[in-house]
Formats: sequence, C-alpha cells, structure tokens
Amino acid sequence: MSGASPAAVVSQAPLPADVRPKHLNESRGVRILLISIALLFVGLVVVLPMLTVIVQAFRKGWETYAEAISDPDAISALRLTLTVALVAVPLNTLFGAAAAWAITKFKFRGKNLLITLIDLPFAVSPVIAGLVYILLFGAQGLIGPWLMEHDYKIVFATPGIILATMFVTFPFVARELIPLMETQGVQDEEAAVSLGAKGWRVFFKVTLPNIKWGLLYGIILCNARAMGEFGAVSVVSGHIRGETNTLPLHIEILYNEYQYTASFAVASLLMALAIVTLIIKGIIEHKMANSRTH
Repeated sequence: MSGASPAAVVSQAPLPADVRPKHLNESRGVRILLISIALLFVGLVVVLPMLTVIVQAFRKGWETYAEAISDPDAISALRLTLTVALVAVPLNTLFGAAAAWAITKFKFRGKNLLITLIDLPFAVSPVIAGLVYILLFGAQGLIGPWLMEHDYKIVFATPGIILATMFVTFPFVARELIPLMETQGVQDEEAAVSLGAKGWRVFFKVTLPNIKWGLLYGIILCNARAMGEFGAVSVVSGHIRGETNTLPLHIEILYNEYQYTASFAVASLLMALAIVTLIIKGIIEHKMANSRTH
C-alpha cells in the first residue's frame, strides 16, 4: 500500500452503505411510480381476492359460516387434506435431503439425470400426473387388475391421493437445498471426516445444522403446495363425498352446486392454513437472514 497513489487508495475505499452508484439513483417520481405499480398489482391479485373470500364467507352471518365449516363433508375434507400433507411432506423431506446431499457432496454417474428427474414435476401438468396413476393403478391399468384381485385400493382412495400429491411436491425440498449446499461446499464435511467422523454422524453433526433453515423453508413450501393441490388429486380421487375429497375438491363441488356462501366459508379454512404457512415462512426467512449475517 505504501506505493499506491492517494487517488488509487480513494478509488478502492468502500462506499458508505447509504450511498448508491449514480446510475442506480432513480428520481423520486420513478420510485413512486414503481412502488405504486407494485402495490396496485399486489392489491388486485392478492389482497382483493382474499378480502372477497372473507366477505363472501360471512355474507349470510356467523351461523351460516359455522354450519358450512362444521358440515361432516367439510370436516372429512379437512381431515384428509391434513392427512395427505402429514404423509407426503415427511416422505418428500427425506427424499429431498437425501437427493440434495448426494448431488452436492458426491460425484457419481447419472447426477444430471437425477437433477432432471427432480425438475420433472415442474414441467408436467398435474392433470397428466394424475392420469398416469390412473393408467398404472386403475381398473384397466397396468397393475390395476392385480390390485383389485388382492383388494388393494390405490386410485379413488387415500393412497392414490398421497401418491399424486407426492409427485407434484417432491421437487420443493430438494430444489431449496441443492443451491444452498452447493454454496456451502464440502469443506466442513471433509474436516469432520479428517477428524474421524463418518457417514450419518457427518450428516447429523455437520451437514444438517448448516442446512436446517433451508430445509425448514423447503418443508413449508412443500406443505403449502400439498394442501392446495387440485389437478392431480382431482383425477385420482373420484370425488367421493366424505371419503376422497380434499378441501380444494370440496370447495369446487360446493361452488358447482351453487352453494356459494358455503364454498367461500370452506375456502376461508384453506386461506387460514395458507396464512399460517406464510407466517411460518416469514419467520424462517428471518432466521435464515440472521444465520447468514452471523
């Protein structure tokens, strides 16, 4: 540094945090316009529909609302929705963590193929995914006759709904963890191995603490999609009232039967679950930001 000119030293000095480069300083009018457009878009696309659900749900009073959400079919749909999420999300979490660990920490043949397969549900319509399960496990499907012969029910039953939900949600945990674990590298694991740790001990003592917030974030996203899935579940469920209808399917049936207030009342339950999910997501994002700064 002793040979550096004063001008070079000044040019290398970091800018204060509140000073932005000149080309990034928009005028006050441009900033107001951009913020207004963003707020208008959020208001029309997010806030207004949510307010509409709440208003329509209580349009005929609290008694009608309570009657709609306490209906046996609604309770059954809520129970099935939560059951499917409680089964599909943990299984996808195990797969996502294992796949991300294998992809980011090891070299093996077929790695690119595995990444492509993980992304497949993003490219395939959920309706097509449900149809595939019908062609596999339906009465006229590839395995359907054998299943019927042994009295195993897959489609038009809870197992088929779980399978369809798992298909459309299994990329979320893996896709959240892969970039995070690639950024972290393998230095910590190599250090643990050099000190004598092996296998699962390395994962639970080193890898898992480093990815815990990213893992929870992926679980939240997976759970949100599982509870709100419609297309694939609609194909494999059979729409049997009180048995194979999840909350989204029950809402559709009520709306098609012109029971608008009841449909919005049940939709408010799904919206409440979504809001709880968003609150947990926000808390996890805050924790992740704090963990990065520390």
